[in-house]
Amino acid sequence: MAAFVLIAAVFLLQMIPLEFAQQRDEDEAVVKAKRSKPEEAAVEELVYHPVKLSRSDLYKPPTAEELTQLKEAESLFHCSLLKMQMEELLKEVALSEHRKRQIDAFVETVTKLLQTLPESPAVEVSDVSWLSGAVKVPFLLVPETTKGKFHMAPPASVDLIGSYPLGTCTKPRVMVDLAVTIPADVLHPKDMLNQRYPRKRALYLAGLAQYLSTSSDIGTMRYSCLHGNRLRPVLLLTPPGKDSSSFTVRFHACPPPGFFKPSRFHPQRNNIRTEWYTGFGEPPTPLYNSSVLGDLLPRAHLQFLSAVSSQCSAFASGVALLKVWLRQRELDQGTGCFNGFLASMLMAYLLNTHRISNTMSPYQLLRNSLNFLASTDLTANGISLAKNADSTAPSLPEFHNAFQVVFVDPSGHLNMCADMSACTYKQLQHEASVSMQFWDNPTVDGFNSLLMTPKPMIRTSDHVFQLCELVKLQSSCKKLNLLNELMDHSGNYVHTALPYLLSLLQRGLGKRIHLLTHSLIPDPEWSVENEAPKYKSQPPLSFGLLLNPELAVSVLERGPSADSPKAAEFRQLWGSRSELRRFQDGAITEAVLWEGTNMCQKQLVPRQIVTHLLQLHADIPESCVRYVGAMVDDVIKTGSEVPSTGDEESLLVVQSYDDLSRKLWQLEGLPLSITAVQGAHPALRYTQVFPPVPLKLDYSFFDREKTSRSLVPGEGKACPAYITPITVICHMEGSGKWPHDRLAIRHIRAAFHIRLGELLNKHHNYTCRPGPTHLDVWKNGLVFRITVAYHREPQVLRESVNAEGMLIVRDNEEAQALEMATIHKPLLTSTLHGLQQQQPCFGAVCRLAKRWLGAQLLSDDVTEDAADLLVASLFLQPAPFTPPGSPQVGFLRFLHLLSSFDWRNNPLIVNLNNQFTAADYTEIKNDFLASRESLPVMFIATPKDKKLSMWTKRAPSIQMLQRAMTLAAESLKVLEHQLMDGGQTQDVRVILRPPLDVYDVLIHLNHKQVPLLCQAVDPPTVNFGRGVMTGTVVPAGGALPVIDYNPVALYMAELRDAFGDLALFFCDPYGGTVIAVLWKPKAFISIPFKTSQVSARSVEVTGEEANTFPNVEAILEDFRVMGKDLVKSVEARTEKWSF
Repeated sequence: MAAFVLIAAVFLLQMIPLEFAQQRDEDEAVVKAKRSKPEEAAVEELVYHPVKLSRSDLYKPPTAEELTQLKEAESLFHCSLLKMQMEELLKEVALSEHRKRQIDAFVETVTKLLQTLPESPAVEVSDVSWLSGAVKVPFLLVPETTKGKFHMAPPASVDLIGSYPLGTCTKPRVMVDLAVTIPADVLHPKDMLNQRYPRKRALYLAGLAQYLSTSSDIGTMRYSCLHGNRLRPVLLLTPPGKDSSSFTVRFHACPPPGFFKPSRFHPQRNNIRTEWYTGFGEPPTPLYNSSVLGDLLPRAHLQFLSAVSSQCSAFASGVALLKVWLRQRELDQGTGCFNGFLASMLMAYLLNTHRISNTMSPYQLLRNSLNFLASTDLTANGISLAKNADSTAPSLPEFHNAFQVVFVDPSGHLNMCADMSACTYKQLQHEASVSMQFWDNPTVDGFNSLLMTPKPMIRTSDHVFQLCELVKLQSSCKKLNLLNELMDHSGNYVHTALPYLLSLLQRGLGKRIHLLTHSLIPDPEWSVENEAPKYKSQPPLSFGLLLNPELAVSVLERGPSADSPKAAEFRQLWGSRSELRRFQDGAITEAVLWEGTNMCQKQLVPRQIVTHLLQLHADIPESCVRYVGAMVDDVIKTGSEVPSTGDEESLLVVQSYDDLSRKLWQLEGLPLSITAVQGAHPALRYTQVFPPVPLKLDYSFFDREKTSRSLVPGEGKACPAYITPITVICHMEGSGKWPHDRLAIRHIRAAFHIRLGELLNKHHNYTCRPGPTHLDVWKNGLVFRITVAYHREPQVLRESVNAEGMLIVRDNEEAQALEMATIHKPLLTSTLHGLQQQQPCFGAVCRLAKRWLGAQLLSDDVTEDAADLLVASLFLQPAPFTPPGSPQVGFLRFLHLLSSFDWRNNPLIVNLNNQFTAADYTEIKNDFLASRESLPVMFIATPKDKKLSMWTKRAPSIQMLQRAMTLAAESLKVLEHQLMDGGQTQDVRVILRPPLDVYDVLIHLNHKQVPLLCQAVDPPTVNFGRGVMTGTVVPAGGALPVIDYNPVALYMAELRDAFGDLALFFCDPYGGTVIAVLWKPKAFISIPFKTSQVSARSVEVTGEEANTFPNVEAILEDFRVMGKDLVKSVEARTEKWSF
């Protein structure tokens, strides 16, 4: 047990986020530096002093508390490891005692400084001349003037509020809140009107900043806004010196308790006189009222939460876990966020309503909180903490009339979710629901998925788009007639328009999406010396769409019938795009038809909807909408007239294969019947990067082979277009007539190939070329390579007879290779084909992933089959996400999986067809740990391969896996930054251009002899053809072209065969024009002379010793000679061999 605990502790330390660990190290370093030597000696004595236990102590029964913990670990957690992970995480995010002492000392210093604040004479509120030019007011003074007097005076009190005194403050972003009470004589009872109080509050903060700027005890000072609310500016202070980044103190200027009557801030009352603001009527101002009321109640909220937490020992830890969960989902910061204060209040509500008990553990508190969020819709049924609210407090229906989300505080007057949009709460609800779905699944790493995996919008949403020029939302407010709401938001046109834009998009996208989310505008921060930033200076507003794959690509929006009352509403929503259409069922209805002829265009139908609705209803031009739903797809697009990402081409290949399969089944005249026809090629599971395209050959380009009249490459011409053979395995029935000799079986298979070719040519006029190992069939401009298989042949290959005449069965590589080709690959192809039918974008994600692997020269290390399985795991076990709904988001998650998965300590389990049980997972992990040293470095387990990881048995090596992880991490970082930052030059292909500076030799190839040149990352312009014509492809007949002829691949094979002991060779298989060479580390160590080892080596004689070392100049010359007409130049970039 002790050993298990030690291993688990080491494992936990590896999993702690870097930012937490760094802060912990800093704290420890500071503490250690301050220790004196006598103390260190004493500590050492204490640590190494042995503890002797009596026999009775060693074997005494567990206490009641220990029994409770053991029972909890067994019943609540999948295993005790999860419980330990939670506890370890809580230790990491908690503040150290050293940090707390620093905070307390700084708060005491600041409090003393504020007590000596000098008074100033009274001036008009609009007069800011008393401020020095170095400090500005953190408020946009629009309109410029308002009534009232103001003067500076020392604060009536300075109190700690928020998470720090409550004990729920967590790292890494340590924020300590101080409530600075404005003296009563500075304020007036009617200051709640016309922004007088918010302006005085901002002036008071400016006065504090001006006074504190003269003190050397204060570090940097900046302004910000509380949760993005411009009516509630705050002053941020940091300590001076090296501690400046360890924590931030946030000043909240507040009125004295009870200064304003809460009833004045009823959601249906008006506190901004329209005559003062615009000169029209007086609508209610619920958001403005909430902003002012929020400043009256922080002390009361702290007292309430302190009372609740004192009754529940795990309250602070439960809140800390919920805050970590929120932070990983980017829901805890920004305007309208579900912040730590709301998390504390939610847990207090659950305790007060007895949905959770005081004796629960932090784990149980988190679980029940998420369960409540997942099952409770606060947009329809708000909740209240008020037990005995006074008669002037608003009712829940009144709150619902004014706000989208309702959660009322203990006073009964304040809606704590006043700023939150319905979409944000729906996102919170969705995330909680997803978390609950995988919480109890023993096959999912719950701790990692719940609390350790970040979920940025670009990696969570299937499509993302941004509104770039936010100033356009001013005209949106006019178009949508939102003048009253604009006044309530004090002129913030971004927050005013946002709820209406979300509602509009939700109506338009309808059932095409499961969820619409938006970015939470970050709290602005600016220097006290600068003016408050304008609303248009905010970063672009981002929106995320979680698509419904079945409906998102539909080009038809069918509306109500022409005589329906809802027809007018439909026409109002879609404008000129709506038109009457008659359908096949005879109905005449309103309908909208979007552009989209292929899957590549249909995937962007949501983009057409978004841009049309924003232009029509909000005056936002298409140029202001930056849609990043399918930018990455460009790297696998082919075709100039109608670009395609390979879906239609793959479908054509599958349809042609299905037709061939039917014809093979129907063949008569074979000695044995066919028992199965299986595809074994990536194109047949929709994952071939560039699927084979039907070709119409230009016969004049080729020469004719004399005997078979087949087409062969012409002398001096460019290499002909590459023709991919699509592998098909044809299983013949078992029979006693099959021989038991391996050579005889091969002869029988060759005879079957000849007979199949004759029958296909006779009945269907297909051009066929039989061979000993396969039969090539030219059909519909594609080549199918049929291989006849006999199910007992691998067993025959394993059998041999020794000298004594005994039969020995021994596994060998030949048998394994045959099993792989005829059994495992066909099975994998059919399984992944089924996954493609369930998840329409699976194939496109595989194509993107393999295009990236090829471009980064990694396709020989992470093979096609391994890459397909990596992508399959993203769809089969997507936690904490939902399955990818677009190729782009799937590719981003692939990069994240490859770069962050712990390949050293964990197997990647791909649960194909949902065949694994929880017991299988445990068995696989135990076997993996027991045999780790002998297993592949990248271990992928599937239902038919639990123990060996056959798909990664030969590659990658440790070094190449590490390189792949590094490249994936860097590519992910660059790509996500590009997709979300519209200011950058948009070139997603930058992640496909490999860094070549690490290689020793570059072999540049002649473009004419690279048959797949058009598939290159940056294809050059060419002025030569490859023997292909445009036009209709003939379904059968015609001369057979040269098949599977790729000079680059053949040259690579020769190089590896000749110089594989000296160097590694890399090339992009999709049109790469450079072969990169990396000398092996031990290649240039001189070795004793042997006649069997003189190939490509020079001899050096010193005394009686003769040693050999590689002759690099001769090797480079060999590179040129072996690649005659293919190699353009050989560039030696380093001279490692000279040392």
